[in-house]
Amino acid sequence: DEYQWRGAFYFIQGADPQFGLMKAWAVGDMNNGDDEWGEEIKLAEQAVQAINKLNPKPKFFVLCGDLIHGMPGTQWRKEQEQDLKNVLKNTDQDIPLVFVSGNHDVGNTPTRETIANYCKTWGDDYFSFWAGGVFFLVLNSQLYFDSSKCPELKQAQDVWLNEQLAVAEKQKCKHIIVFQHIPLFLRKPDEDHDYFNLEKSVRQEIMEKFHKAGIFSNF
Repeated sequence: DEYQWRGAFYFIQGADPQFGLMKAWAVGDMNNGDDEWGEEIKLAEQAVQAINKLNPKPKFFVLCGDLIHGMPGTQWRKEQEQDLKNVLKNTDQDIPLVFVSGNHDVGNTPTRETIANYCKTWGDDYFSFWAGGVFFLVLNSQLYFDSSKCPELKQAQDVWLNEQLAVAEKQKCKHIIVFQHIPLFLRKPDEDHDYFNLEKSVRQEIMEKFHKAGIFSNF
C-alpha cells in the first residue's frame, strides 16, 4: 500500500529531546550534570499532546537523534531512556514513531557495543521505509563522523545504502527523504568541517550518491 503515491501528506519531525541537557548546561557540567530532567519531560509531554490533537493525523513522528543526554556508560542514561519512553508511549497509537540515532545515543566514537545497546533500546540504527509513496532512509550519521572503533559497521551501512539507492532508482519513487542526526552541512556544501557537520570528503561522497539517486539537500 505505502509504495503508491496518492497525494500530499505530512509528518512531524523533532530532534534532541536530550533528557538531562538543561541541568547539565545550567551547571556547566556537560559530562556529569545531567541528574535532573523534569523540564525536558514537561516539554516532551507538551509535544506529544500537541501531536495527538492534530487532524488529520501526521503519517508518523520522527525524532532525529540525541534522545537523551547521558552518553553510553554514564550514570543516568537508563533512567533518562525510560522516562522518554514513558512520555512517548502516550503518542496516539495510529501515529508511528521513528527513531534516528545521535551522538549521545551511540557515542561520539561508536562501538559495536554502543550501537547494539541502542538497537536493543530503540530499534535499528539504520533502515528504510515507505510511506505514502515516499521512500525514507534513516542513517546512523555517527558512523560517518568517526567509525574508527567499528569500521566494519560503517562498511555494512555503505553497502546497504548503495542497495537502497538502487531500489529507489528502480522503483522511480516520487520523493526520497533522508533522516540523519549530523547534517551533511549547515549552510553550504563546501563549508569547513567542524563538530556540527560531516568531514568534507565524506560529505562529498555521500552527496554524490544522493544526487545520482535524485536526492537533493535542503536545509
